[in-house]
Amino acid sequence: MAVVKARKNDIDMLARLLRAEAVGEGEMGMLLVGNVGINRIRANCSDFKGIRTIPQMINQPHAFEALQHGMYYQRAREKERRLAQRVVNGERFWPAKYALWYFRPGTAAAPQPCPPTWYNQPHVGRYKLHCFYQPTGEECENVYNIY
Repeated sequence: MAVVKARKNDIDMLARLLRAEAVGEGEMGMLLVGNVGINRIRANCSDFKGIRTIPQMINQPHAFEALQHGMYYQRAREKERRLAQRVVNGERFWPAKYALWYFRPGTAAAPQPCPPTWYNQPHVGRYKLHCFYQPTGEECENVYNIY
């Protein structure tokens, strides 16, 4: 059962985002990016108040660097569609279970340590090159109650 409404076009958009943001991180990396996106839709707090749909989440100004690159604009592939559907259905994974932000410091050739905070929120874990940050209860209590 879906935890956010998603039409076929929405699943395709999310699939393209997962690929563009984290294809180098493998399936789990793409699922984690999807978790962050779904959390942004469901949490309704912090920088994500009023975000209610996949298109709103993806097209929020400055939300995803991948929209500036060509890979996002390629056709969705079935593999990423399946991953997108899994996160829409509510599958969540640590360290993105409650995360609203992720960040990749450095480059693939020269990764850097994760900063202790991002947008004033604490670092909760790393998966390959991506660092994940979840809000405190004071900042966004709702993110802990959305499932």
